[in-house]
Amino acid sequence: MKITRLESFSTQDVGFVRATCEDGSQGWGQFSPYNADITATVFHRQVARWAVGADGFDIDELIATIGEREHKFPGSYLCRAMTGLDTALWDLRGRIERKSVCELLGGTPRPFPVYASSMKRGEITPEAEVERFLRLRDAHGYRAFKFRVGRECGRDIDEWPGRTEAIVPQIRRALGADATLLVDGNSAYSPAKAIAVGKMLQDHGIVHFEEPCPYWEHAWTREVRDALDLDVTGGEQDCDLAVWRAMIDGRVVDVVQPDVCYIGGVGRMLTVARWAQEAGLPVTPHSANQSLVTVFTLHIMGALANAGPYVEFSIEGPDYYPWEQGLLRNPPQARDGMVAIPDGPGWGVEIEPSWLEKAAYQVTEIGA
Repeated sequence: MKITRLESFSTQDVGFVRATCEDGSQGWGQFSPYNADITATVFHRQVARWAVGADGFDIDELIATIGEREHKFPGSYLCRAMTGLDTALWDLRGRIERKSVCELLGGTPRPFPVYASSMKRGEITPEAEVERFLRLRDAHGYRAFKFRVGRECGRDIDEWPGRTEAIVPQIRRALGADATLLVDGNSAYSPAKAIAVGKMLQDHGIVHFEEPCPYWEHAWTREVRDALDLDVTGGEQDCDLAVWRAMIDGRVVDVVQPDVCYIGGVGRMLTVARWAQEAGLPVTPHSANQSLVTVFTLHIMGALANAGPYVEFSIEGPDYYPWEQGLLRNPPQARDGMVAIPDGPGWGVEIEPSWLEKAAYQVTEIGA
């Protein structure tokens, strides 16, 4: 099944890939969001040229070979670009075999629990966050919620003085003891400050403390993990498999959180999940917007033996993510605190044609 054409449709915020094989079969994938126009250039210059003419079903070997061919350019952009190829080829295979990607991976499409994930920090007061959590709980049945503490890469400084100390008890009181609560530090703290904040979180029944320290400071995060009883989690930023191997072998976190679009696609994410399973660690991925990253994540989680209890599901709308609007014809929806893993062929969702018509177009094909 030879790949004959790879097309990209991109804006600055997000980009899609269409893979075509010699028999006319096609599949759709997506780059990681953010600076996707740059990723599209990387894709055609450093990924697509190695892929056209290759076997479209030999996905993992193709991704590994591209990494070797481009070994002088390791890092985020190459992984973000390879994700576009990887996910398009999984969709193509699913469409050919008339199976969902979840089924191809050995799972079963079904409703999967999600947590309502807030992306806001300085843009929202504790009172307003409480109000929308209650409203969304009543409308969509969420039973788990994540909110932000500290300041992003904050060097121990809060978004404003006292915000973290105010929002944690307010949300716990409002949602009650039955709600599962998670927080994200976004690399906010030194170890001493993270431990102090973590003990306060424990006192209020928070179960998940994400990226408490700068994510590249593994020894700091391990120190926090060793000092606390709640789950210390992380890994969304990491795309280097050697780094992941060290994180897992070193027990840096209690829960691993790869992002399928950052890490380089399904196969590389499954590698991390397998290492985590061997170490007895669950996987609760990062999927912090409602582009195809959430769809990809749902399919993968539906097939993992060590899947965590929920998938991240962004609650932000057009005020925060204007670029999400009009992307998908059948976007995932939360009902009774769950989102259904699509059961159609491939990813089981369709990209909105009108969005594609407005995007920047590039193509790499055999003979061009």
